[in-house]
Amino acid sequence: MKGKINKYFIALIPPEPLLTQVRKMKEEVFALVASKGALRSPAHITLHMPFEWSENKEQKLIQTLSEYCFNSNEIKIKLNGFNVFEPRVIFIDVNSNELLNHLEKELSVFMAMQLNLFNQRDSLRAFHPHITIAFRDLNKNKFYSAWEKFKHQEMKSEFSATSFCLLKSDGDQWKIHHEFKFKVKTEQMK
Repeated sequence: MKGKINKYFIALIPPEPLLTQVRKMKEEVFALVASKGALRSPAHITLHMPFEWSENKEQKLIQTLSEYCFNSNEIKIKLNGFNVFEPRVIFIDVNSNELLNHLEKELSVFMAMQLNLFNQRDSLRAFHPHITIAFRDLNKNKFYSAWEKFKHQEMKSEFSATSFCLLKSDGDQWKIHHEFKFKVKTEQMK
């Protein structure tokens, strides 16, 4: 018997108070143009786009992800201003970061090899780390109205990421389902 199919994705989640600060920005967008798509998930930097997975194999997913090792125990993330994917997405820009790029690429390969899950991003566009504050339900008029509010605002912040999270959809909201602390790779004994 096949189990229920759930939706998941993998992301870095900023700590408080940044998490609440971004939530308030999403609420500002909602108040301004009634765009609520970004309110369905906590602030995050997507590492692996949403995918479907059988609920009866969820423990295998969690166990496999818990075995993933990275080459650092933290990544310094710097946020710098607002930007857009015109005409649908407004986001907080993340400074280019070689370690973050490496994590996304390495984790995508790991998931493909270990779980036969392929990151949809690979076929769509290059990794552009960001924290979305408005998307999906923005039409062009709403987009430009919301963008006027944010395009000249300053946004500078930073945090240290020491883990990544598996988020799970309940059909309406994305919630943090499991957190995985970075495990540093150990060199093979010769």
